[in-house]
Amino acid sequence: MPSLDIIIAGAGMGGLTAALALGQAGHRVRLFERAQGLAPIGAALSIWPNGVKVLECLGLGPAIAAVSGDMQTMSYHDREGRLLTRFSLLPLYKAVDRPARPIARAHLQRLLLDAVGTERVTLGVACEDFAQDADAVTVQLSDGRRERADLLIAADGTHSRLRDRVVGQAITREYCGYVNWNGRVAIAPELADEHEWAQFVGDHQRVSLMPMGGGEFYFFFDVPLPKGTPNERDLYRAELAAHFAGWAPPVQRLIERLDPQGVARVEIHDTRPLPTLVRGRVALLGDSAHAMAPDLGQGGCQAMEDAWVLARCLEADADPRVALQAYEQARLERVAGIVERARKRCEITHGHEPLATQAWYAELARETGETVIAGLRKTADGGPL
Repeated sequence: MPSLDIIIAGAGMGGLTAALALGQAGHRVRLFERAQGLAPIGAALSIWPNGVKVLECLGLGPAIAAVSGDMQTMSYHDREGRLLTRFSLLPLYKAVDRPARPIARAHLQRLLLDAVGTERVTLGVACEDFAQDADAVTVQLSDGRRERADLLIAADGTHSRLRDRVVGQAITREYCGYVNWNGRVAIAPELADEHEWAQFVGDHQRVSLMPMGGGEFYFFFDVPLPKGTPNERDLYRAELAAHFAGWAPPVQRLIERLDPQGVARVEIHDTRPLPTLVRGRVALLGDSAHAMAPDLGQGGCQAMEDAWVLARCLEADADPRVALQAYEQARLERVAGIVERARKRCEITHGHEPLATQAWYAELARETGETVIAGLRKTADGGPL
């Protein structure tokens, strides 16, 4: 495959991973990011084994391992703190030959950016539109410039400006019915074990503590709420204290210790599976292609898979348009299935059907780990590596 000139819209996790994979394959890559700075959205990212494999193949394995959390067990407690189940994740890691790597988004972003090269990234400039002819794609930039390239990769996130143009119809982000507060807090035994992903569930709500490296837990709170409820940072602690009144002591301690200035509050949205990911010389990648609820922890991992598959498809065919069709064929069903599974898990966890949620709580009390690990393994084994 000859070297191509490729523009990437967006320098988030998906765009940077794509830039690294494509750059290593010998292509010239230019990234345009609408944000003025590369501040990561959210505190941390759970990289499951399918994502770890991609990052290892891109040469980042040792660096990721050095700064990620050592997550060995998983537990669920009820709202009062009674243990429902605790089990080792080592059987999963052994079965798929890789561990999970929970990591601060800032650490991952810096590792990717250093590997790609800051000189390839233009900040404060968005890719707003495109036009194609037989030989190239012309990208309209927000600063008035027009840039021609062999390919355009739209990795511009869940609020993608290019998605509708690629798909050929208006795509609506759908509210998943709950609000997520997330941040980081120092590891302490009175919160959870330093090697355990601990979750508390009840009243269709959830609290999570996950070791993310650097002596910190990544935490989040999920609460079903109407869309558009007030978002006032100074009230985060009081708001969470009200939602989780009477919950277990570790939850109360977490609320007391969190720093509201370091907390992100997000209304969770997704998009239904798209009918296509490609139009001519333009391809969607990452959240622009498959914005999903975070309930499977696969959003970032699927962007990494996209990047790897895209690079391999371009290696396999001299016609980049044919290569993009191969990319779509390889990814469309895979990501659609995970979007749907994430939405289903979201609905069960957050009480869309209260009887189903109560049944899930009862199942957790009988869970040995086999069912959860089987689901995680299914996702890992379905990846391209």
